[in-house]
Amino acid sequence: MPFITSDQVQPEYDVAIVGSGAGGGQMAYTLTQAGLKCVMLESGRSYNPDTETAMFQRPDQSPLMGISTPDKFFGFSDATVNGGWTVPGEPYTQASDKPEEQFWWWRARMMGGRTNHWGRISLRNGQYDFKPYSRDGLGFDWPLNYKDVEPYYTKVEMLIGVYGTNEGLENTPNSPKGVLLPAPKGRASELYTQKHGKKLGIPVIPIHRAVLTKALDADKIPAKLHPKNPRAQKILADAMRGRAACFWATPCVRGCNIRANYQSTTVHLPPALATGNLDILSDAHAREILIGKDGKANGVLYINKKTRKEERVKAKAVVIAASSGETVRILLNTKNAQHPNGLANSTGLVGKYIMDTVGASVSGHVPALENLPPHNEDGAGGSHFYAPWWLYKEQLKGKLNFARGYHIEMGGSRGMPGGRNPAPSDFIKGAYGTKFKEEARRYYGSFVGYACRGEMIPNEGSFAELDPKVKDDYGIPVLKWHWKWSEHELNMALHASKTFGALIEAMGGTVRSKQVKTGHDIIEPGGKIIHEVGGALMGADPKKSVCNSWNQTWDVKNLFLCDGTPFPSNADKNPTLTIMALAWRTGDYIVEQARKGNL
Repeated sequence: MPFITSDQVQPEYDVAIVGSGAGGGQMAYTLTQAGLKCVMLESGRSYNPDTETAMFQRPDQSPLMGISTPDKFFGFSDATVNGGWTVPGEPYTQASDKPEEQFWWWRARMMGGRTNHWGRISLRNGQYDFKPYSRDGLGFDWPLNYKDVEPYYTKVEMLIGVYGTNEGLENTPNSPKGVLLPAPKGRASELYTQKHGKKLGIPVIPIHRAVLTKALDADKIPAKLHPKNPRAQKILADAMRGRAACFWATPCVRGCNIRANYQSTTVHLPPALATGNLDILSDAHAREILIGKDGKANGVLYINKKTRKEERVKAKAVVIAASSGETVRILLNTKNAQHPNGLANSTGLVGKYIMDTVGASVSGHVPALENLPPHNEDGAGGSHFYAPWWLYKEQLKGKLNFARGYHIEMGGSRGMPGGRNPAPSDFIKGAYGTKFKEEARRYYGSFVGYACRGEMIPNEGSFAELDPKVKDDYGIPVLKWHWKWSEHELNMALHASKTFGALIEAMGGTVRSKQVKTGHDIIEPGGKIIHEVGGALMGADPKKSVCNSWNQTWDVKNLFLCDGTPFPSNADKNPTLTIMALAWRTGDYIVEQARKGNL
């Protein structure tokens, strides 16, 4: 009985996993395929993408034609349920009243967490990204190299399905031949950007996204991923045959009931459940980790959100994969005589050095894209092309006033329109009737937008701690956020805005965004890009870090942190693929330790 209630919990499991998103889902998959008995705790409600995804609804069939609202920031049909920037009954606080010093904390209280909603952009970190301190003396190096993680990037890509191409660009790793699925064709605006990007030296190439452009090879991939485990091979093959290739129905943020894109609820959890080794508890709000007299973790104390009672699960090892903020909160709320300042916090570093991605965007109008023949460009529910960071050499020579880089994500197409005017009012100029239709057809698809996704360097001013006064509706102390952008991020955002303006002008277009003078004028608030990582620094020295290279806490040997919390840096590459790769790597380590009787 995989979905259980508190009264159906087994006396003891091998591993308790807190969180059901990318890290928790991957961990459950890896451990259960190897035969370990696991229980997963999810703070949100159960969620079934097969029945709850607005897969075939047009925008005009949704309230307000599906446009965003404060509680549905990404549109009416966005997959996030019981979550967003605010969660009823579960507040968080800010240390400062200044907007630029506040953190936006996105949470998804649902099975599968943020994986139901995310953009599916799946970029590998390169070697530079694992050793940033060695390149410029800022931040921290990881205690591992690209070659340590590379086999797991490949395994995750084969499991979830990622489209893209190998371009051999600097610090933009290729995947092994045959691993990536075919990339979709570029949209008109993407191809036009690619053409004119060359004038500025900007490489515009197919992006890597976790969306199936053709069915996965269920006859060969399972044997490669589980070479000595025929049962796991069969379970995975059955799961892969249950996934269909994308046919461009609706945006990926709605979720996907044909299982074409990756989300934990459709890719990781079904085969994990099929092993019979996984029990899942929903509405289980983890409060603290249980510690035995031997100093080892032996379970999780949680609040049953339906009954509001304290409950416990017991396990030989514990994995926390609840998102950086929530993992920090659980660790800091676990206090006892052995850990007076919170669990795994002997260094005082839990909650420190939290990072997000640098975001800044510029939009423009390109006359060459007007009056295109009627065509549909919905495509794979997100970007087909992007531009990886291209100025490594100039940066190394000291020609830029910021460290690290950003990649460019792009928008602009003739996809199915929603509730917005197909052309801005200053273009329509009061036209109505036939004239309005002509103007709408002329301008629709002629607007482009570019966004930077850049690396933030960890700093001492960006961290989370427990609020000494405020508790949530379940009596658990909440997080108080501190936030600070450094000059590196602010200068990067300003550089991006100038680059985007130059790109639009190179296309013969005009910039429509407001002119900016400083990075403060354009950089998005901390947390707004929903790439929060850090808070439990991974390192080689127990006196200067919280985790080792196996995501294992130094203080508690059978406690593992398998979301973005251990990240020592946050490369411009979106973090989800790295979270999954490290979780698989850690899962293999846990399996090995279990075989040795060390859990």
